[in-house]
Amino acid sequence: MNITKGLVIDDPWIGHLLDGSKTWEMRSRLVSFRGWFGLIRKGTGAIYGVARLVDVRPALSVEEMVAAYDKHRIPESMIRSGAVAKWTTPWVLADIRKLPKPASYRHPSGAVSWVELEPQVTAAIAAQLGSMGTAASVTPVPAAAAVIANPPALRAVPSGSPAALTGKTEAVAILTEPTETHKQNEALMTAATPGNRSDKLVCEVELTEGNLTHNHFYLRPHLHLFPNDIIGGSNRSKLARKEARIDWGGPEPEFTDIDGETHKFFRRRGWIGRFYQLNRAKPGDLVSVEETGPLSYKIRLRKRTP
Repeated sequence: MNITKGLVIDDPWIGHLLDGSKTWEMRSRLVSFRGWFGLIRKGTGAIYGVARLVDVRPALSVEEMVAAYDKHRIPESMIRSGAVAKWTTPWVLADIRKLPKPASYRHPSGAVSWVELEPQVTAAIAAQLGSMGTAASVTPVPAAAAVIANPPALRAVPSGSPAALTGKTEAVAILTEPTETHKQNEALMTAATPGNRSDKLVCEVELTEGNLTHNHFYLRPHLHLFPNDIIGGSNRSKLARKEARIDWGGPEPEFTDIDGETHKFFRRRGWIGRFYQLNRAKPGDLVSVEETGPLSYKIRLRKRTP
């Protein structure tokens, strides 16, 4: 993993990312970049974590923003007041990891959002990530929340209170209870630990020539075996509440929901073509879907016997 750039994120939003309660970073525009980057806490000159940008979605309406609170953590009052009217484009993050120790960097003059990191900073981040190990793709962090670095004074306030959201210069320590996302990350960690995981076969699908040509395989007969949280509608305006983590045998997992209305297969399918190529899939081969943890699946191919 080579982290060469960082994104400046203000409090309390970076705190929500680092404590596992937020997976969408709301921005004002689309971006073509995909991959790993550093999480820079605004005003501190330090990188506090890393994450992977896996998708950028169209701008949301007010009602869509309100409905997606569990993903971006922006209170409804702020959304309806127009305070965040500019910040409606979801950047979808995955594999969020908090660094054991913030990594200092030199902030270039004029840099506002993205920062290109110097080689020594990239190396320092890599050294910390190496010491953390790579057994799990998501590292949950303590539920005690974001504390601004080197604060002049700390004042505990309840999570979501006006003081935690005003953006004033007074430093605060936001104290939160463990969130559902945090609990889910803990479950994923347990499921990914060797010796603790018991994979469960969900279904097996026989491939057709059409599957191989169009990079998909149908889940139609087995849709009832998947949780409703990852089953969405027929288009991107009807995405599911959550995404499944897909281990398909490649260098990185993929994240997607299921189109449960029309096609009834995994919505994001670029990885499926690579999966077919990697395994030299042919019509008649069987694709197995195994559950490895909460909203986490392993995809494997079983060759057709002569």
